[in-house]
Order: sequence, then C-alpha cells, then structure tokens
Amino acid sequence: MSILQQLQRVTLNTSIRAASPLAKALPPKLLPATARWGSTAHARTAADMQACNRLKTAFGEGRQSMGMWQMLPGANVSRLLARSGVDWVLVDCEHGNIDDGAMHDAVPAIAALGVSPLVRIPDMQSWMVKRALDAGAHGILVPLLRTPEQARELVQAAKFPPMGRRGYGSPLSAGRFHPMPTFTEYLQQANDALLTMVQIETKEALDSIDEIAAVEGIDVLFVGPFDLGNNIGHPILNGVVAPELKAAIGKILAACRKAGKKCGIYSVGGEQAKQFADEGFDMISVAADYTALEFAFKQQLSIAKGEPQPSKKGTY
Repeated sequence: MSILQQLQRVTLNTSIRAASPLAKALPPKLLPATARWGSTAHARTAADMQACNRLKTAFGEGRQSMGMWQMLPGANVSRLLARSGVDWVLVDCEHGNIDDGAMHDAVPAIAALGVSPLVRIPDMQSWMVKRALDAGAHGILVPLLRTPEQARELVQAAKFPPMGRRGYGSPLSAGRFHPMPTFTEYLQQANDALLTMVQIETKEALDSIDEIAAVEGIDVLFVGPFDLGNNIGHPILNGVVAPELKAAIGKILAACRKAGKKCGIYSVGGEQAKQFADEGFDMISVAADYTALEFAFKQQLSIAKGEPQPSKKGTY
C-alpha cells in the first residue's frame, strides 16, 4: 500500500469513527480535525486561509506593506528575515542563489513564523509558477513582463479551473497556512487567497501599462526600477534616478490607481523605502539579505578601525 493510500485510509477511518455515537458524545475539541469538517471550526479554517496571507490582508485593510528580499539559500536566513517584523519575505529565484530545493526550504520556514512567503520565479514559464505555488507560496512575482497577453497567460497558470488551468495535487501547499486547510478547502480558496504579481520593468510593458493593469487576476504591478531604467534608456547609475525614470514609475503607479490594482516597488534600503511609502506605493521591499549583510560587515569594521563609515548609495 502506498503512503497516499495509507493516509486516505487513516482519514476515512477517522471520519467513520467521528460519525459513531461515541464520537458524537465527545466534546468537539476532543475530535480530530477531519471529524469537525461540518462545524464552525471548518468554516473558520476556510476563511482563515485568506487571513493567513499577510500581504493580501494588508491590501484588504488599505494599509501599506513592507517586506524583505531573500537571495541567499537557507531556512535560517528565511527565519532571520521573517523575524524582522515584516509582512512578507520574497524568495528570489531569478537573481538570487536559490534553486528549487532551497525555495522549498525557505517557503515553509517563512510561513511557520506567520509571515507570507512570496516567490519570484526565474522566468515566465507555467511549470515555474506551479512549483512555487505547490511549495505553498502565498504569491508569485513574475519578472520582465512585456505584454498584456503574457499577463493573461500567467493568470491561467496561477489559477485553478474554471478561472485558469493550474494543476492540482501538491500535498505541501496547504501546510503553509494556519489553521491548515483541507485539500478541498485549499482548492476552493486558493484562487482568492493567493496573489499573482507581475514586474513592470520593460519598455513594452510600460507602453501597455493600462491594458496590463486591467487584466483580471493580476493583483499587483511591481516596479523593477533598475531593469526599467535600463530598458527605457535611463539606467540608474551610482544611485541617481533620472527624471524620465521617475516619470515612468509615476505612470505605473497612476495606472494601478486607475485600474484598482496594487502597486509595489523594489527599494535598496530603509531610507528609499520610506520615500516610496510617502509616494503612496502599496508594497515596498526594504532590504535584501546579501547587500544588507555586506554593508553591515563593512560598517562595523570601519567603526572598529575608526574610519569613515561606508555609503550604501548606488547599491542594490
């Protein structure tokens, strides 16, 4: 008998015992969760899946949300970032040193601390979307979007039928929510509870920004300032943001407001994050583990040597 068959038998036997006269006589709190599927506790579980997504909750409450960026592999790094006080930690599989296995370690480590794990996938491929969501990510971020059609294809990959064509079968994803939903509850709730986000960092996407923002199922348009600057001919050099790039970022924010979508942006540190917050962005990254560690080490060494402290200006 396979492991899956054994689990199914245990669940079935538990449900049968829960329906027995003895089980009915027991207080509900003494019954296993599967025996309470028709109870108030079950209804709370379904609603709580969305409440567990702290970024989505912040959006629903109309407040700004800040997070950290993970580029180094390791569950301990994930926990360190999640304990910083943020709503979310983004696991960067595009530019970070994080492969599929490291992503599967990071997502549960973040979720276990009550923080939402997000995953930036390496490329706009449906199997990458599936891997991140099946690992239990509360949302995905797709880099280098170019067209509205790509945005619509992404929604198809990220949503279960009838809204999309995401495959169903991961035993891992439900465990990244608390209380843990049943497989059925995860199937029923995931389309609403999970976030589908795209990065606006190409000239093509900027030129089609209103149409992209209008795509049903896209929740967040996330500005990638560095690639956006490169692609419109105004790169960020030594930390200097050209007026043309500032105008492009403003155009994206305005399109989000017009379409009723949320707008996120990448920042290099707390000072810039505060600036973006003052400008009205909904979702803001505060720091990345790699560059924050490098800066902290250099800063402490300069203090120990009595030398001028390093500047973080111009770094990622």
